[in-house]
This record gives sequence, structure tokens and C-alpha cells, in this order.
Amino acid sequence: MDAYVTAEDDWVVAGRSFGSRLIVGTGKYKDLPTTAAAIEASGAEVVTVAVRRVNLSDPKAPMLQDYVSPARYTYLPNTAGCFTADDAVRTLRLAREAGGWNLVKLEVLGPPPTLYPDMPATLEAAAALIKDGFEVMVYCSDDPILAKRLEEMGCVAIMPLGAPIGSGLGVQNPLLIQMIIQNARVPVLVDAGVGTAYDATFAMELGCDAVLVNSAIALADDPVLMARAMKAGVEAGRLAFRAGRIPRINVANPSSPMTGLIR
Repeated sequence: MDAYVTAEDDWVVAGRSFGSRLIVGTGKYKDLPTTAAAIEASGAEVVTVAVRRVNLSDPKAPMLQDYVSPARYTYLPNTAGCFTADDAVRTLRLAREAGGWNLVKLEVLGPPPTLYPDMPATLEAAAALIKDGFEVMVYCSDDPILAKRLEEMGCVAIMPLGAPIGSGLGVQNPLLIQMIIQNARVPVLVDAGVGTAYDATFAMELGCDAVLVNSAIALADDPVLMARAMKAGVEAGRLAFRAGRIPRINVANPSSPMTGLIR
């Protein structure tokens, strides 16, 4: 990553500092070697791990840890595949017992076909996990009121969806994402819906602290190349946000002065 970004622009969640603002998932890849190669190319320091879907404990089967080292990457256990608050809480308690992980990503989904965040169940699970001492990064709807409530409960990061999981539609409600960012005192990350590097750039230009990407990389024709694209997209979007874009206006504004012209 550009030294200008890493030297001056790390972001912090729950007291942990990271240079890369791209978080990547470890699911949906065709195999573990591809998973490892894509994560390497992404420059990510944090990887999400679906506790219910990834082998973390059976040494007789291929293990994620053999390809994506917990010594090198920060594992972020998540509750992908959980549809009730009880399942989500139980899953993360098991993850802490298995690996000692305390920083976690909570998601509780509604039924297909939308798989939209089930917010009442999310609030219930978040309360239980926070009471248990977990540091909860929470996947949620793009509702500014509920996002603020989750922050006030003690969640360490708010992760509103950009669009439905795996849809590749990009950020559908930028105004709501910006409202969440403007009202937040913890990191805000767009999670779900990113389809290509443009979407990651756009999310960062809105002011997000980071972006989480899984399907768009894992299911690309060339996951390693897409991981490189996402890395560049996140960096470009962050630099553009920091630089400050010109205002949008409805008339032309010449790039050269209109006075003192040679006649």
C-alpha cells in the first residue's frame, strides 16, 4: 500500500490499528490456494471467517489456517448462515472457545430471497454478546436510527449493507450511508453488495472507514486480479475523500481563467 496512506491514515477499531481499509472474506473460493493468493493480492490485514462454514478445527480435512495464517492476518469470526439471535450468539461463543477470538462480526439474516438483516434479532444478539464481553462489529440495514442505536449499545463498528448480499449492485442508498457516517463515533464499513472496484471506490469516497468484500473477489473470473483491483479501488477512494472533491454545479466552470486572454 502507498506509504502516504499507511504512514498517516491507519484506521482503528476496538483499539486495533490497520493500514489496509479493505477487509476480505474467506468463503466461496474454488479452493484454499486461490483463497490464499487472492487475500495476499488484496493487501488486507483482516479476514472474515464464517464459523459455521469454514473448517477451523478438524485436522483431517483442509484447514483455512494452513493457507491463511492467523499469525499474519486478524481473523474476524462471523455468523454467516445464522437466522436467529440464539444461533448467532451460540456460534460466536463457540468461536471464542475454539480460537480465543473476541473481536467478531455479527450478522443475523432474514429469510431468502432478500437475506436482509433481521434487525430485531440483530439488536437482541448484539446486546447478549456485548454483555458477554465481545467486541462486536455489526452488519445492519442502512437505517441511520438503528445504526446509532447499535453504536450506543456498545458495538465497536457499524457495517451497513450497500446492497443485498452477493448482489453486486453497489451502494444503493448513498444518502443513508452518509447519514450513518456523519452521526457515528465508531468506524463505519460498507458490507455486502460490492460488485467491482468502482463500488469500493464509491463507498470510500462517501467517507466509509473501510469496505468488506467477499463474493465480488471470490466469484470473479480471476479472483487474484479482482483482489488487486479492489485494493486499488479502496485506496483511490480513500485518497479522493481525503483530498476533497470539487462541488457539483449545474453550469460549466472553465479550467482556465477567462480574463487576460490574448486577442
